[in-house]
Amino acid sequence: MTLKKHITAVALTTAMAATATVASAQSEETIKFGLCFDLSKSYTFVTPQVAQAAQDLAMYTNDNGGIEGHPIEIIVRDHGNEPQRGVECYEQLKRDGVFIFNFMSTPVTNAVLPRAMNDENILMQSFVGRGDAVDGEVFEWVFPVGPTYWQQAANDVAFIKDQLDGDLSDAKIGFIYLDYPFGQEPIEILRTLSEREGFELELYPVPLPGSDQSSAWSSIRRDQPDYVISWLLAGGHVVASKEMRRNRFPIDRYIAVNWFNEVDISNIGAEEATGILRGTNVAGGQEVPIVRLMLDTYYADGNGSGPESLVRDVYYNTGMAMFSTAFEAARIAVAEDGWPLTPESMKTAYESLSGFDGDGVMAPVTVTPEDHGGGGKTRIEQWDGENWVPLTDWSADYLDIVWEVIKESSESFSVE
Repeated sequence: MTLKKHITAVALTTAMAATATVASAQSEETIKFGLCFDLSKSYTFVTPQVAQAAQDLAMYTNDNGGIEGHPIEIIVRDHGNEPQRGVECYEQLKRDGVFIFNFMSTPVTNAVLPRAMNDENILMQSFVGRGDAVDGEVFEWVFPVGPTYWQQAANDVAFIKDQLDGDLSDAKIGFIYLDYPFGQEPIEILRTLSEREGFELELYPVPLPGSDQSSAWSSIRRDQPDYVISWLLAGGHVVASKEMRRNRFPIDRYIAVNWFNEVDISNIGAEEATGILRGTNVAGGQEVPIVRLMLDTYYADGNGSGPESLVRDVYYNTGMAMFSTAFEAARIAVAEDGWPLTPESMKTAYESLSGFDGDGVMAPVTVTPEDHGGGGKTRIEQWDGENWVPLTDWSADYLDIVWEVIKESSESFSVE
């Protein structure tokens, strides 16, 4: 398959373009990535897209010489969102020589994290997991590159403040969330911001799986918050949209977490969803250069790693953001420290990423030994009936407050 004209067209700055002239790598030792994902239970609305993006990106990289002459191997396993199965997956792949892992689940990531720290293996934690893990001085082997849930929630509050003419002192903000670790994660930072900014914070827990929200929305109707920030998943947003109509809550005052995609819009109804807001960590759509490249090459010929429908989903872009960053770190590590790639060289390379955006698939990230998140930028988008329209630039707000909370939390962490 000839990809040269496409590489020239988009001028990728990721690992693929940097290694396009390297000779065939199929006989060389591989760089293994262990993807222990929930492929059967709670997170099946997102994990297939992310895994497919990783596999497509690896295929493209390998077709163009690998990473400094070394092919990538993507190993995908199912943990069913069960922490013990996630630990077992980690231990099995570790025995098989894997030292770079991704779990795409907050409870599973939290369960594996102490082991990865003790073993000094790389734990990719983008967009999931505990918010204080961006503290690289404590969580040396954990890389939550991109915004954590804490930073995303803080950025949502900053957006609300801007909409209310820069004053939150008389505001009321609701937080509706799944009542388990994923949903509970932003509460601490929201409470801190409530104390600092003077707004009233109302919490509305929803039991799993998110289908029963009637009590929460009855309370929202009674309390009449100015905005509601939502930490729900998949069908939970669909249920929320119905409850908003029933309780006459304006849909343009609902800010969804980043886990809100094209499938959710379709299930709500494109017209019915008009006005709804979401915080996002990545650029959506198919005109992002690396996504367009995949469509114009592999998928145009029916040779992608999965169905084309999954490429036309913001979660595919999420996978591209996560793994283009990881592949770039691997490229830097091998280029600067040589082969074999080790956890130590991968760690150092991650911490040298500067202004990296995967050719526009996400906000630029600059990772340091102190900050493993890379800046924490998100933006707010609004559905106009046909497309997501950015309402803000990429930004990270309340950084001083967020980092105060990060340090207070990380100080108490121990791998024991």
